[in-house]
Amino acid sequence: MANGSTTADGVTPTPMEREPLVLNKRSYNWITERICGVVEGPQPLLWWVLFLPSVALMGLLLFGLVYLIVTGVGVWGNNHPVGWGWAITNFVFWIGIGHAGTLISAILFLTRQRWRTSINRASEAMTLFAVMCAGIFPGVHVGRFWMVWFLAPVPNANGIWQNFKSALLWDVFAVSTYFTVSVIFWYLGLVPDLATLRDRAKGVIRKFLYGVFALGWRGSNRHWNHYEMAYLLLAALSTPLVLSVHSVVSFDFATSTVPGWHTTIFPPYFVAGAIFGGFAMVLTLMIPARRIYNLYDLITPKHIDNMAKIICFTGSIVGYAYLMELFIAWYGGNKYEMAAFANRAYAGYYPWAYWCMMFCNVVAPQVFWFKWCRYNIVVVMCVCMCVNIGMWFERFVIIVTSIAQDWLPGAWDVYKASWVEKITFAGTFGLFLGLFLLFIRFLPVIAMSEVKGVLPQSDPHYKEPDTDGAKSNA
Repeated sequence: MANGSTTADGVTPTPMEREPLVLNKRSYNWITERICGVVEGPQPLLWWVLFLPSVALMGLLLFGLVYLIVTGVGVWGNNHPVGWGWAITNFVFWIGIGHAGTLISAILFLTRQRWRTSINRASEAMTLFAVMCAGIFPGVHVGRFWMVWFLAPVPNANGIWQNFKSALLWDVFAVSTYFTVSVIFWYLGLVPDLATLRDRAKGVIRKFLYGVFALGWRGSNRHWNHYEMAYLLLAALSTPLVLSVHSVVSFDFATSTVPGWHTTIFPPYFVAGAIFGGFAMVLTLMIPARRIYNLYDLITPKHIDNMAKIICFTGSIVGYAYLMELFIAWYGGNKYEMAAFANRAYAGYYPWAYWCMMFCNVVAPQVFWFKWCRYNIVVVMCVCMCVNIGMWFERFVIIVTSIAQDWLPGAWDVYKASWVEKITFAGTFGLFLGLFLLFIRFLPVIAMSEVKGVLPQSDPHYKEPDTDGAKSNA
């Protein structure tokens, strides 16, 4: 039990391991040494095994984007009537992944959930990298991407003004606001830990860089007062973004008249789906990081259990939304709506994608109703990978199947992604993973100052839990 590794792979946790943090009366210095050691020490071999392929995938991304810009968007597989294919699918997919960061950081902070402190830093970083990947697709889909600045409401020589009635322009404002606030929130939380790295740094360059970004932090009472007030205000500002950003993204579809898109359930359905997929990606990243860097005492089975419960809850909401779409199409009596969902399920070009989505997003997460599944690392990882796959298929089903067979049967056509779209999408995974690995390498992956602030031992009314069972099992 000394290092918490005895229950890392699915063994039933002891009472002590169900605590939010299993530190066994270890000092604050132990937390500092453990987390700073990830940054200051040499990276394990597995870090390089993951980083080098991600660099190769980033090379594919660069090649795909250059080829697209030089040749034109005609190299994509879009046709008539499928004017939106993998580009918008991937955009919505990556935006959804970025939602868990804001939820964990802001809403769980405001509700004083102690367990968030070990995972909020990584989830915030994941948010930034996912939004970066998402921004690539609307930036290049315009063809002449150097003209994309016309989306910004600034005066220009051509006297062109934006169409503020377009949901696509709403995306620009929502996503850019979300990214800006997320960067500030993430950076503000880093400041105390950057000061710790600055004070511990050996090299001149590292000490200088950490010192610059630490903004002169000295940990005085005045600094902490201002920090906590700013953090609280940013958390309150970030909370509405959880609801607004993906609601606005859903308006791309809900405000149209296309059967399968024109539905009022899209805003809450998209928000629940984004949180659902975002938490799955957090676990997909943090479970391997926990194993690689031996962070079992800081990212405990209790954290995984809580996130698995949220995945089960939001997955049930998503499943309810799927069924309500089918019910409303039947109850409304609109033959075009009924045809759209019939095409998705069995009569169209892509029924395999629909049923893959249903299994991965509705059936697979239901195993989390069982406690032993939530505490089994292998089961949790398998379900999270299913959710990651299912959420991409959800966006593909919504977008492609709705317009591949729309109003006129004479215009129906099968959409197939081209090799350019495939390598570009694969390249975004390389960019996402590469940035996350670099983040782990140079910045503290766990918020040291926040973990220390919620230690059970720091509570004057804390009572030591019964550890007899833990000792007997050690």
